[in-house]
Amino acid sequence: MDKALAPFASMKEIDTSKVKQIVVVDANQKSRLGQAAQFLSLPGVKIHLFDHHQQQECDIEADQNSFADYGSNTTLMVKLLRRKGISLSRQEATILLIGIYEDTGSFTFSSTKPEDLKQASWLLEQGGDIKQIAHVIGSRFTPEHIALLNDLLQSAQTYNFGTLPVTIAKTSSPGYVDDFAVLAHELMDMGRLQVLFTLALMSDQVIIVARSRTSRADVAEILREIGGGGHASAASATLKNVTLSEAENLLMSAIEKHLGSSPKVKDIMSAPVVHVAPDMPIFEVHDLFAKYGFSIIPIVEEGRLVGYVTRNTVEKAIYHGLGIQPVAEFMSTDFQVLSPEDTLSQIQELIVQGHQRFIPVLEDGQIVGIITRTDLLEVISSDPSKRPESLLPPRAQRKNVAFLLRQRLPQKTLKLLKTAGIVADKLGMNVYVVGGFVRDLLLRKENFDIDLVVEGDGIRFAKELGKRFSARVKAHKKFGTSVIIFPDGFKIDVATARWEYYEYPAAMPTVAISSIKLDLFRRDFTINTLAIKLNPKDFGLLIDFFGGQRDIKDGIIRVLHSLSFIDDPTRILRAVRFEKRFGFKIGKHTLRLIKNTLKLGILDKLSSKRLLTELKLILEEQDPRGCIKRLNELKILQVIHPALLLDNTTIHTLNSLYHVLAWYDLLYRDKTPKKWLIYLTGILSGLKPAQRGEAVKRLGIEGAKAKLIVEAPETAQRICKRIEEMPQPKNSDIYRLLKDLDLEILLFSMAICSETVRQVISHYITHLLLVRPELTGQDLKKLGFTPGPVYRKILDRLLEARLDNEVRDRQSEIDLVIKEFGEKKK
Repeated sequence: MDKALAPFASMKEIDTSKVKQIVVVDANQKSRLGQAAQFLSLPGVKIHLFDHHQQQECDIEADQNSFADYGSNTTLMVKLLRRKGISLSRQEATILLIGIYEDTGSFTFSSTKPEDLKQASWLLEQGGDIKQIAHVIGSRFTPEHIALLNDLLQSAQTYNFGTLPVTIAKTSSPGYVDDFAVLAHELMDMGRLQVLFTLALMSDQVIIVARSRTSRADVAEILREIGGGGHASAASATLKNVTLSEAENLLMSAIEKHLGSSPKVKDIMSAPVVHVAPDMPIFEVHDLFAKYGFSIIPIVEEGRLVGYVTRNTVEKAIYHGLGIQPVAEFMSTDFQVLSPEDTLSQIQELIVQGHQRFIPVLEDGQIVGIITRTDLLEVISSDPSKRPESLLPPRAQRKNVAFLLRQRLPQKTLKLLKTAGIVADKLGMNVYVVGGFVRDLLLRKENFDIDLVVEGDGIRFAKELGKRFSARVKAHKKFGTSVIIFPDGFKIDVATARWEYYEYPAAMPTVAISSIKLDLFRRDFTINTLAIKLNPKDFGLLIDFFGGQRDIKDGIIRVLHSLSFIDDPTRILRAVRFEKRFGFKIGKHTLRLIKNTLKLGILDKLSSKRLLTELKLILEEQDPRGCIKRLNELKILQVIHPALLLDNTTIHTLNSLYHVLAWYDLLYRDKTPKKWLIYLTGILSGLKPAQRGEAVKRLGIEGAKAKLIVEAPETAQRICKRIEEMPQPKNSDIYRLLKDLDLEILLFSMAICSETVRQVISHYITHLLLVRPELTGQDLKKLGFTPGPVYRKILDRLLEARLDNEVRDRQSEIDLVIKEFGEKKK
């Protein structure tokens, strides 16, 4: 096509004082105009609105409003042009024709009206080029579009709301991608779908595009629940300051409200089931009620359900002093059961008509779940079906990374993972390797820190796996976790799939059993929610419920829900650590949540131990300087001390420390300095000594380490001054000055002192520290000296002589001893 008929300009280029009229096309809500909505409030400007959406949702006050219920907004405008007798050029007719084809999906959308075809026919008569339509509409896919479409295909799930199948697909992109709606069109055609909702997290907002081919689902009405709008067959919404998971939950609730659902028992039941044995004392059952907040607990004997007991019954028994009695004495045995495939109506019949407050769900005689009145109320009010069908065939949607495991892992590690899967199968459990191991595998980074999660009894699994390798197992029954310690010292962690809740902000989590999805949802960031199944049948199957793969690809650090940092503020420090370690970027919404959490002072409530633990991990990174600067930028360091804000001098010190530590690493010495201690000393060096004392107290650092941090800057300055004041120091003078100082103090001194002083300390570390006399106490005894204090004097003198090159070999040492200490022989 030829050049555009009118020039385009960015918003910044517009001189608002010269704007006299604004024409708004194909939109009737301010929220759909983005930043351009600000122009609507310019004084003295007339607004003309052309739109084909439902007018009751219009919130733009227009001086002139043109509306018609057509499939395309262009149809309305072409009719107006014809009415005024305005002729069109071939190019103008082609552009308008493209508009009609685009809005109606080439006349396939259910919103298409006869008028759309009439006006398209007239445009063809005016010379509209049908070939250009195919070229423009058919060639809009960019590599970004293809990547997003692949994500949508992989993530697409079809839920049954009532009897209507509704497909939901998700993706994300670091920045905004134009024409996202075209992907919804494509997905509708590829899957021959009736109703589709596509969600895309772009920058700091979630864009939802919806399409419907059935009058049973008005997508505009559904999206209106969450601030969107459009047509019954095509609508959209934009949600800001929410995560992708939160947006999906809001959408699901809105769909449920309008379409309803018909879930089965397996979709509603709570599983796995916390149960007790018949002989458990009443007081222990009472503790379980308090711990989990349940109102009913089933009683199981050898895998067989024998009854249940209510909180009310247990509390009454405790009141009457019967706490040591077995729970079986008070259990109820009158109940009916359901199977996982039974329907919602059967649940309602038992709970509502049958007044049964607790329904056990049995499969092959074993209890696999429970349903309570609370579960029924939740599903009736808001909870949609939890068992969706995928859009793609099973094989197409399942990504397997077994090849990557074989390619990247040593045979020993690969054998361990395969054996874990075999053991899990034998025990009737599922086992997954999770977290950082999977993340780093996809990043092609080496990480053999293996964490296994078991759907089942994690401790039992760990003991069985340990037997296979003659390994020791340390179990922690309270948390359902174990550590397997192999003969060569290698360790792996094993956990029972669990979910966590926090009793108050910044508290340690309380743990309960769950499925792998809930276990992964409790984790910090999407990039750490990936899991790989190890059971032989599915070995290598990558589990990605929350878009972790996409965020790894895009380099984004993103939380799963908006209360993530409130639940656990240490995640703020972890976000910074991962951002700098991987060269990623904290997502805009996640960054906003960090700042909000800091404003609320939640991080201030964190215990000293947990704060120091996360800080140590940051300072032990290969190069923590980026993390430290980011912590300073976000004013997180002020949690350590309100006056802590890094200035240029402190930043220069940190840079020097990095180079000094890198130099020391290349010496390959046995003695390793505490990096975290040195960097923390550097961070706090700009504070006054009293403030440093307050900072180390906040971090819970005590004893020699606290003393070192508080005194290091002044100690280092004194050392530097002493060395500079020595005109031509002998090696022995340097040795005496530095010999009692910690390695951390020496390295810190090198970082802040002049080049001359740095060379002196460097000489001490690389040479003088290694100097030793050849003679020993045994040699002195052979020379006739009586053991006692004289030995220390002689050896110190020999060391001094060695340092100053007065002696060079064993014989010259003997000569010096005889000469200077001969009279002290016995």
